[in-house]
Amino acid sequence: MTITGAIVLYAVCWFMTLFVVLPIGVQSQEEAGDVVPGTPASAPTAPMLRKKFFWTTVWATGIWAIIFVVIVFELITVDDIDWFDRMTPPSDRG
Repeated sequence: MTITGAIVLYAVCWFMTLFVVLPIGVQSQEEAGDVVPGTPASAPTAPMLRKKFFWTTVWATGIWAIIFVVIVFELITVDDIDWFDRMTPPSDRG
């Protein structure tokens, strides 16, 4: 894996984790009973973004490390998941 590939993989892991973490613990203004005029009632009262960014970074780093090890040490390869021999050229099939 190249350095660029590792960085792109980390960015993908980070954003996917962020999208999972964002809705956790969010309370809307309507649920809190304090709707600010000019905002939708579904707007969050306290999104806790700094805390969510921290936990996103922690979890994404762990997920990235696992995927990185699997790719670098070839624990799972394309040949392992090619159940229907679509990646193998016809001349190499036994």
